[in-house]
Amino acid sequence: MADLQDELHPPTEVGGLDGLPDPFEAAEAYSPVSDPDSAPLERAHAILAAHPVADGYSGLPWALRHLPWYDLELGESAVDTDVPRMREGHVGALFWSLHLPEGLAGDRAVGATLEQLDLVKTVVQAHPEGLRLTCTAGQTTDARNCGRVAVLLGPAGAAALGDSLGILRSLHALGLRILTLSGATWASEAGLTRFGEEVVREMNRLGVLADLSGASADTIHRAFAVSKSPVLFTRSAARALRPHPANLPDGLLTELGAAKGLCMVPLTAEQTGPSVRDVADHLDHVREIAGPECVGLSGTYDAGTAHPQDLGDASCYPHLIAELLHRGWSEADIALLTWGNVQRVLRSADFTARAAQQRREPSTAKIADLDG
Repeated sequence: MADLQDELHPPTEVGGLDGLPDPFEAAEAYSPVSDPDSAPLERAHAILAAHPVADGYSGLPWALRHLPWYDLELGESAVDTDVPRMREGHVGALFWSLHLPEGLAGDRAVGATLEQLDLVKTVVQAHPEGLRLTCTAGQTTDARNCGRVAVLLGPAGAAALGDSLGILRSLHALGLRILTLSGATWASEAGLTRFGEEVVREMNRLGVLADLSGASADTIHRAFAVSKSPVLFTRSAARALRPHPANLPDGLLTELGAAKGLCMVPLTAEQTGPSVRDVADHLDHVREIAGPECVGLSGTYDAGTAHPQDLGDASCYPHLIAELLHRGWSEADIALLTWGNVQRVLRSADFTARAAQQRREPSTAKIADLDG
């Protein structure tokens, strides 16, 4: 059995592996790409053309399951997301959710997740001019440079593992990059169990990122302590502005900033409010508390939720960026918000995995051995 007592190191200690630069070091000086005298919407398009949106959550796979026929290249009015609208909105990367309806567990959850994976790969292969399946930060950038939208697999629900680290490794081999730590016996309201902590360590070894949106406070705090990679909140806004249970209080946002994690603010009326200004208020707040390097965007399109006015589909991101410019956001902070912060987290996961693979073999831990 792999050593269950790995020393806990902060993520910054993975820097310098094999002479590579620390992924947390500051980027080179930002070079402006827009005319400051232009109208905010015109500036927004110019900035997004250079620094497109890496969208943290899309429910498109499940939505497509219910359509008898679709063509995302030409445009598909039955969903919020298609290639023309992503190009209009300057979406460069998209996390495709593998979440399942409530009630699926055990073998049914594992099987349904595999079906979702198969569907995503089929959809991407059917739309080669617009989409490209990617796993790493480098592949994501390459896809963008080739004029494709990078598709990253995840988040998937914790139930998809079937309490098996072998299934986790198999899902990773199929492309999974994000796992939500909630809805399992080892990641519950009571927090992470010993097996849950081992799941996080194995995720670090593989390069699978932990999504803590909707997780309990105890699970969040323990994941902060155990994970050597930055953690994500793929659908969380500021609880100080809107008391939704998935939104984060200021104390957690402060901890997230210290851990160099990422809070991806959802564009949903339920969590952020009914207008573009409401979403911008949440982005302002998260940036102020956690820092500009720890805030991102999560369209949450095709997930069955209502969206704020003027943010109804994937084409609408320029309206939000124009609002941020009107509020005085710098181009550099917008570039982090839309693209840079996601790239940093993806790079960090790769660095952490390479370091962990030098220290430990694949874990053979069983839930019965640790939590029985």
